[in-house]
Amino acid sequence: MSDKQHTLHSARRLGRLMSRYYLSSRYHSLWGPLLRRPLAWVTSGAPVEILRVFGIHPFYPENYGALCGARRASLALCQAAEARGYSQDLCSYARCHLGSLFSPEHAPLKKLPPPDLLVACNNICGTVLKWYEELARRLRVPLLFIDTPFIAGELEDRAVAYVQEQLRAMVEELSRLTGRRWDAARARRIMGLSNEAVLLWREIRYMGRHRPSPLNAPDLFIHMAPIVVLRGTPQAVHYYRLLLSEVRERVKKGIAAVPGERVRLLWDNIAIWYRLNRFFRFFAERGACFVTDTYTGGWDTEMAVREDPLESLAEAYAGIFLNRSLQFRVRQMVELIRDFAVDGFVMHSNRSCKPYSLVQEEIRRQVVEQTGIPGLVVEADQTDPRAFAEETVLNRAQAFLEALAL
Repeated sequence: MSDKQHTLHSARRLGRLMSRYYLSSRYHSLWGPLLRRPLAWVTSGAPVEILRVFGIHPFYPENYGALCGARRASLALCQAAEARGYSQDLCSYARCHLGSLFSPEHAPLKKLPPPDLLVACNNICGTVLKWYEELARRLRVPLLFIDTPFIAGELEDRAVAYVQEQLRAMVEELSRLTGRRWDAARARRIMGLSNEAVLLWREIRYMGRHRPSPLNAPDLFIHMAPIVVLRGTPQAVHYYRLLLSEVRERVKKGIAAVPGERVRLLWDNIAIWYRLNRFFRFFAERGACFVTDTYTGGWDTEMAVREDPLESLAEAYAGIFLNRSLQFRVRQMVELIRDFAVDGFVMHSNRSCKPYSLVQEEIRRQVVEQTGIPGLVVEADQTDPRAFAEETVLNRAQAFLEALAL
């Protein structure tokens, strides 16, 4: 069977879908004012459904940073930010985005239209607050910030109420900025679309439980884009219906993402975007398939139906996995290892994403202790190639695979 037969045909449709999204974002200044649709730059963990109720077009600088990495533009953009005094220790997504403001000629979308407002939520990390404060200062636009308390144990009512109250204030401010009223019925419809896409995405991800797996980690990383940037839209639902249909067909026909799959692995952390295919090809050539991961599951949280849509949103966005305890993440990995019949796991110690990475060694220790499954930690960065020593990483990966009797 040729490599072409193992490629998801949906990838072309995804390319067209994302091209339309990015082009609409790049040329927002031409159509946005005509339709009275402001542009917001938002963090990936922000409650975008609220923005959609008010007709606001969201653009995700973190997702753009991933695109810059995949297009091999990230190094020049990081250096452009560093030349302006931003530390190399700062998140490379932030440096890529800031660099695109200073040196747009190096960026995939060139010069981005300035936002009308900024929306940040610290449920994924604390860096976004300072990053967006800097953007607000430079661009002189309002910043709406949602603070989510860290969830050490179970998600408590008081934490949900705290976030819910902030969402109410956000709604009032958006109503003032846009001149539109909050429409709870419209919010429920948009949240329904989010939930439908979430359930489809979850089912797609869980197709990796089949032997052989119809999906490998690069498939998940690439096809997660709509669940992030098109969340709450019919386009995301339509796309994931098509993708699910194709993945089901692959399962039916026994088509493997990695031909001759011999070992099943789990990936932890964000992708190494500038080496995405090359890195995972090293494993695939040795019969190792990454059948699941912790990262792309961050967007498969279903929102409960509550009388107040803001309560549902507060509950969902406060409980994102990076805002949870070490023990929560240990349980998550142990469950994935058992559900997907995993033989080993690889943890990306990501220089940029400290909330994701700093506790990995303890998580690795506990997961190994509870499952008996070996784990490897590799050091790199999500978009800054200077933090990736390829020979060292691949030598360690080779030794790990040999220990798994590949």
